Amino acid sequence: MNKYTDLSYESLGEGISVCVSQEHRFGTDAFLLADFASPRHKDKVADLCTGNGIVALLMQRDSKPSEIFAVELQEKAYDQLCLSVSASGCDEIKPVHGDLKQWTPPYQLDVITCNPPYKIDNTGAKNDSGAVSIARHEIACTMFDVCKTAKRALKFGGRLCICNRPERLADVIDAMRQNGIEPKRLRTVHKDENSEPWLILVEGRLGGSKFLKIEKPLFVKGKNGESYSDEMKRIYKLI
Repeated sequence: MNKYTDLSYESLGEGISVCVSQEHRFGTDAFLLADFASPRHKDKVADLCTGNGIVALLMQRDSKPSEIFAVELQEKAYDQLCLSVSASGCDEIKPVHGDLKQWTPPYQLDVITCNPPYKIDNTGAKNDSGAVSIARHEIACTMFDVCKTAKRALKFGGRLCICNRPERLADVIDAMRQNGIEPKRLRTVHKDENSEPWLILVEGRLGGSKFLKIEKPLFVKGKNGESYSDEMKRIYKLI
């Protein structure tokens, strides 16, 4: 795996590090999704479109579920995932190199997370890097593909937690319901109290009843010009 020259490691604390590159980094949305999902200690989990493994690593750091399958299609991202797992000593994370559309876990899962490509294919300008385009646009998988895999992999009552852009909310709900996953929780994320949401967090349950709870908004910035709100400080482990 020494064929790459642009790799470096960023510490997530508690002895856990993530391998980053020019194509495969991470942002605030990864921290928000891992915190939103918060699997239980006994849960068996999968993180789809895992990239370098950031969401899986954060869940292992904070929630310590019994097992996490981290599924990634792109070769370089998968190599980074393996390096991240090795550097962090996270034996509970099981890297899977493959297409989520063909993947089936060895047993049904309690929780699935996914930070999917946000943009519909053939919309918006694509990055010169094919790897970045695949991460940002629905080229290799769609929202429906993610939900179809979740339907196959989750146990009855299992949870699918997704983050996406607000303009994709209808698509997320539609894809979930087409696959028997009922949206149960919705939370919007805002830069501050005066801004529109830039991210949504949605949880659906396989076979769940029709009842959607809209949770209070999450604000990244604090009051009086603070860089982070108290909740973001907790999520970033700054307090």
